[in-house]
Amino acid sequence: MALKYHCRHCGVHIGTIDNLSVDTEKLGLHKLTDEERMDMVSYDLTGDINITAICEDCQESLERNPAYYQNDYLIH
Repeated sequence: MALKYHCRHCGVHIGTIDNLSVDTEKLGLHKLTDEERMDMVSYDLTGDINITAICEDCQESLERNPAYYQNDYLIH
């Protein structure tokens, strides 16, 4: 099992955690609401967990330009 992080705005691969004994509670996934979990966490057929987050570049762009929150995709 691996945890794969991708940016929700630009699609860039943020990182992967390859560890069979990763405790999702240590990652804070237990703090997500059911709605957030449905939106941010998915499982693929190989058992990997895909997590949608925001990369540093998109976070910086959003902080400088709050109107960008209306966009589903950012190009930088």
